[in-house]
Amino acid sequence: MLRFEHLIQINDPLMPLLTPLTREQIWRGLYIRAHQPTEFVMGLESCTIENETVGPEQTVLTRVLDFGPFQVHDQVTLTPMDGVRIVAAATELWPRSTAAVNIEEPEEGSLFLRFTYELELKEGHSELDETAVELRKQAYIAADMDTVQRIRELAESGRLPH
Repeated sequence: MLRFEHLIQINDPLMPLLTPLTREQIWRGLYIRAHQPTEFVMGLESCTIENETVGPEQTVLTRVLDFGPFQVHDQVTLTPMDGVRIVAAATELWPRSTAAVNIEEPEEGSLFLRFTYELELKEGHSELDETAVELRKQAYIAADMDTVQRIRELAESGRLPH
């Protein structure tokens, strides 16, 4: 099992050029990312939402992500104003994995996104070599920074009202 977690600070009082985002804007960005992941994920050709169950406390999506040479089937659980959890089923080319993004606000207006990844490794592959693990972690961080940048762009374009 590979587990990796990191935080990205959203609002930083020491960086006045960064437009502060509200919790609602971040949430709306994560919601769009779950429903329209092609706007966020490089190499993703299309996304088909096979089922959407809207409940009072959570929304659950069943999706098929088409990367061209392979597809990923996943289930996304959206908890309004709190976070998103994605569980991807294992295939020949894709291990069972989970990814979670949680909005954290240790004090009012101080917003962070906590990204957590868990990857189940196949039998016989109990350990990835250190280089592969470090490359995967760097890829996660780069993709997550791109997600935050995309949410900022959506907010600046008016698609994420306060």
